[in-house]
Amino acid sequence: MGSLDKRIFECEERMVMAWEERIQVLKNVATGILYLHEGWEVKVLHGDIKACNVLLDKEMNARLGDFGLARMHDHHGQIASTTRVIGTIGYIAPEVIRTGAVSTMSDVFGFGILVMEVICGRRSIEEHKAGLIDWLMSLMVEGQLQSAVDERLKGKWGYSTEEAERLLHLGLLCSNSDPGIRPTMRQVVKMLDGEMDNTEEENMEMSLLGKVKSAAMWSKCAFPCSGYPTFDEIKMFSFNSKTSGSGSTTFPGSESEIIIVNR
Repeated sequence: MGSLDKRIFECEERMVMAWEERIQVLKNVATGILYLHEGWEVKVLHGDIKACNVLLDKEMNARLGDFGLARMHDHHGQIASTTRVIGTIGYIAPEVIRTGAVSTMSDVFGFGILVMEVICGRRSIEEHKAGLIDWLMSLMVEGQLQSAVDERLKGKWGYSTEEAERLLHLGLLCSNSDPGIRPTMRQVVKMLDGEMDNTEEENMEMSLLGKVKSAAMWSKCAFPCSGYPTFDEIKMFSFNSKTSGSGSTTFPGSESEIIIVNR
């Protein structure tokens, strides 16, 4: 059947994914990432969670592919040291761009972006539009989060408004600019399966409330609320990397691939 991005962003109207299919895909991907993080003797960091790396079969079962950027390290630490960072702008966590430090939370960030893209039917970065995180945060501050749901689902397909809002909340938490606030993939899977206890739900709600308050404060300024680096910041990081070793940054299109080498 091909990749998820083709079915979400580029398919004909009659081929649009139904709500239940989207939820199943997110559950499949989340379970796969959790297995990488906790199911092996070593911790595997995928490093490039995005829609085009999610493969679908004819039954719409999802599998995470393209492990070309994956890294392995032991289970005793969260942060992996790296001398080479490659990722896709819009999916790569801000701390990876700024410091080169990758962790399980970097994958959580990418999954959060994926969740929001699947629910909204919109890419994380589109030309002449606000970034997906900032757009959703502004809608949340205004109490208009429901308007972000993919318009194609509002017709014959239908969807659960309560579930859509809950998933957008999850996506925003996973994509928090502070990796310490993001949930683990185990928490994400429990949330998707409806197995969270009241304490865990309250903690996630408090984290989201803090992010909303932060967004409300930033909305009074001329800066984005997501904490995601701008293209200028990314270019500056690449320039600094070159002065201390070697590096390159390429921007071929809206999902530009960033290659940072820092030795």
